Amino acid sequence: MTCAETFYAYALRSLGIGERLLPRSDFDLCQQFVLIGSGLIWNIYFAACALLIGFFLATGLALAKASGNAWLRKPAQGFIFLFRGSPLFIQFFLAYEALVLLPRAGIELFGLTVATSWLTKAWAGALIVLILNTAAYSAQIFHGALMSVPKGDLEAADAYGLTGWARFRRVVWPTMLRLAWPSYTNEAIFLFHATTLVYFSGFPAFQQRGDALYYANYFADKTFNPFVAYPIVAGYFILCTLVLIGLFGVANRRLNRHIPGAVKKLRYRPQLVR
Repeated sequence: MTCAETFYAYALRSLGIGERLLPRSDFDLCQQFVLIGSGLIWNIYFAACALLIGFFLATGLALAKASGNAWLRKPAQGFIFLFRGSPLFIQFFLAYEALVLLPRAGIELFGLTVATSWLTKAWAGALIVLILNTAAYSAQIFHGALMSVPKGDLEAADAYGLTGWARFRRVVWPTMLRLAWPSYTNEAIFLFHATTLVYFSGFPAFQQRGDALYYANYFADKTFNPFVAYPIVAGYFILCTLVLIGLFGVANRRLNRHIPGAVKKLRYRPQLVR
């Protein structure tokens, strides 16, 4: 099988498109690059969806934690402490075990049967865990930035007559994001790397349709050589991390566009001598 045929057969295998059976012998570099790259689709899916939904959930949690109302502040503090204080691997395991216990026929709500079997699938159950986990970490970052919003900005908003939602949308929220963005970028990178835990924690890979690390582990077991498949995974993740840093850098420049000289061009300066 040529490399082009291998790409055609396995490029979208992790989504159920293409060759159903995995290679059993004569493993070559092309197969490993293609299949591991195919599995990377799931890592990108988990990271993108978790960051998108978790961002808004984290904003709400940060506001709740900063609220003077104890009925909002205490639950937010407890949620953040719970998910920041426990390992992500354990969260995956406990979530899967809890979701498996749900009735297979579904749950009756107001006379309607709500299906629950889909929650045990990695694309849904593991995604929920990632959303809650990143929301907790991001909420702590946003809360710190919220508490650091300069008092002068708030006084200027009051002087312009901005109150309530308008004050938050036009002054508090942009300033909070500007202060939190460097730390939030690190959280996004950590979350992307954490997606490799999904198929090693409890959520099964249906018909061997796993992520990048799942396929790398398959090749390492079959070839008894981990020094080919795992570096390929690392290379893919490094490239995706550079893309992620670039995207967040664009957002950072957008947030700081009104500050002259606040944003400098990214320069690669390796430290060759300590």
